[in-house]
Amino acid sequence: MAAELLSEIIPLSAEDCFLVMQRTKQEFSFPIHVHPEFELNYLENAAGAIRVVGDSVEQIHALDLVLIGSSAKHGYINHVCMNRDIQEITIQFHPDLFHGMLSKRHFKSIKEMFDKAAHGLVFSNEAILKLRPVLKSLSEEGKDSFANLLLLFNLLKQLSLDEKARALNAIQTKPVISCNPENERLERVMLYLHENYHHSLSLSQLAEFINMSEVSLNRFLKKWTNKSFIHILNDIRVNESVCLLIDTTSTISEICFRCGFNNISNFNRIFKGRKGCTPSKYRAIFIVEEFIVSGNGNH
Repeated sequence: MAAELLSEIIPLSAEDCFLVMQRTKQEFSFPIHVHPEFELNYLENAAGAIRVVGDSVEQIHALDLVLIGSSAKHGYINHVCMNRDIQEITIQFHPDLFHGMLSKRHFKSIKEMFDKAAHGLVFSNEAILKLRPVLKSLSEEGKDSFANLLLLFNLLKQLSLDEKARALNAIQTKPVISCNPENERLERVMLYLHENYHHSLSLSQLAEFINMSEVSLNRFLKKWTNKSFIHILNDIRVNESVCLLIDTTSTISEICFRCGFNNISNFNRIFKGRKGCTPSKYRAIFIVEEFIVSGNGNH
């Protein structure tokens, strides 16, 4: 049985506007987790690591900057990252930091960026190189907090103008205003599915949990994701299986059942429909990549 998703309690008090943490690490060891705060995470020297945000699972390059929306699951897996001098800057802030301002024209691009970041937004290399000095300046200790707040506002404004920024969400949802009750309901649905995907789930169980009829729930999911309940559930299961395929030695059969699939043939069929190849072939491709990156493939 898969472990429950960790709900992280971060050291950001109600009186603080935001929190900045700068770390040097040799590896990624913190489990995939969620928290209600927004997070802007910058990494350098982490090429080959796997970034998991929402339903996106991607291998990152030497520089990476991602904005993670409220309550979106996220974390990193070492995979083939060989560097032992990983630099990380994490900025966390409350979802209501811009309360009342997002409706103003000066904050329009920031609001649009926050909507896109509901399940992760990765920024272009050009934007990272341009704004890296600002990120490092924010991480310096002893700086005036109000000056840092203005610096954060400017950083977010500049990032919101990055036309090459890319949404990471594998389950496409339509943007909704953060205070919209339907958005809160959608977040509850998605969090429930992420926490229980390894169980045998039915539409009736989810409908009972969310206090909706099955017909209304299916209509609601179609409206905001353009997908049915079972399609969303299988997307989540496939993306969870990817993490296990590339970062564990568990057998295909073990991964199949740990991710909630009821038999191997069904797992193979659904996985191939999402990823274009079978689970075993997908794992083989990553093994070859790891062999090349480690230098063992050079003659």
